[in-house]
Amino acid sequence: MRRGEVIVADVRSPYVEAGPAGAEEAVVFVHGNPGPARDFERLVERTGEFARAIAPDMPGFGPADKPKEFAYSVSGYAQHLGGILDRLGIRRAHLVLHDFGGGWGLRWALDHPDAFASLTLINTGVLLRYRWHTLARIWRSPVLGELFQATANRRAFERVMRRSNPPSLPDEFIARMYEDSRDRGQSRAVLRLYRATDPSEFASFAPRLRELPRPVLVVWGAQDPFIPVEQAHLQREVWPDARVVELPGSGHWPFADDPEGVEAVVLPFLREQVGAPVAA
Repeated sequence: MRRGEVIVADVRSPYVEAGPAGAEEAVVFVHGNPGPARDFERLVERTGEFARAIAPDMPGFGPADKPKEFAYSVSGYAQHLGGILDRLGIRRAHLVLHDFGGGWGLRWALDHPDAFASLTLINTGVLLRYRWHTLARIWRSPVLGELFQATANRRAFERVMRRSNPPSLPDEFIARMYEDSRDRGQSRAVLRLYRATDPSEFASFAPRLRELPRPVLVVWGAQDPFIPVEQAHLQREVWPDARVVELPGSGHWPFADDPEGVEAVVLPFLREQVGAPVAA
């Protein structure tokens, strides 16, 4: 893998990359909350065997810049993603999205249909008839969200993650999530992002996305405590021909707790899409 960084409107995003440098067609991995791009390093490396692959750190997460003035909203992130792809010369993108990256990537796709080639959704998508999970409702609440972030300690965080996720989620992954959550810039970004976003915004994408028929793969950890697995099958209300794969022993982060299961379905799908003619 290679590492670099790109600056969009004075906001720096590091990225990891593999495969042919400079190719205009690329597989683009977009993390969500809490990210960062490091979550996708194994998939980026494997994808780099047959295509250009890139995973950027989005503003507010990981080692990316976390400016107070950034627009921490779905549209703000979509614009930043577009700037990243422009700077890197990517003209045709196969999106692999997770968590909030689903909203950011899908909004980018709506704004750039000519560059949108295929879609892989990992525990994310067009969330239909969805209500925020408990943590999201806490973050969306003024004062309560700040208090929750300020008082959460490692033991409490790990206990919540262990109780709500399958035992296969690695200890080191949980520990890294906790360390990332202690960053004040990331904490601010999380609060602003959730407070700027209602689930209905994701659902509002559905009519326009139905007009963009693309190859779609949906991969879902069936034990996801934040976005229930029913949402995986609801994606067919937008893309009737989508392939839906449930990973029964996995949770919200299947690339962490079942990397082999994810790779077994995602990599063959991407191999098939890279270089294929884009849908009209």
